[in-house]
Amino acid sequence: MKIKLIVVGKTNERFLQDGEAEYAKRLGKYIKFEKMEIPDLKNAKKLTHDQIKIAEGKLILEKIEPHGTIILLDDKGKDFSSKKWAFWIQEQMNRGYKHITFIVGGAYGFSDEVYAKANGKISLSRMTFSHQMVRLFFTEQLYRAFTILNNEPYHHE
Repeated sequence: MKIKLIVVGKTNERFLQDGEAEYAKRLGKYIKFEKMEIPDLKNAKKLTHDQIKIAEGKLILEKIEPHGTIILLDDKGKDFSSKKWAFWIQEQMNRGYKHITFIVGGAYGFSDEVYAKANGKISLSRMTFSHQMVRLFFTEQLYRAFTILNNEPYHHE
């Protein structure tokens, strides 16, 4: 099983980069994990929000592999407790997918084409976080899920 995280743009802050790298390294104990960055659009200031979403959407769709499931990180998605999230991850793995692709969109969200291709949406919180912070939070929660599934002492209730 491979889990891929597709993100739009770079993480600029060093402390966020370090956190992402730490949890990605920890995830290696359980699964193959890959983060793929879609570069920021050139001349984006000359584009409308819809044009940006469409252009980013085309780049995102080019990175999606067949034979997997696609889940958008979206503020209107389903929310989970950490334990329910862990069990949801286990259900996805039990379905025999070769990979699960999670996608963090750009500042203006996803294009209609990306929404149409997705198999689901999840939300990390009802609060709004920067797209750069969401990457760290997602990676930590994914690591937490695997420690829950393996009865390891990381998660406390």
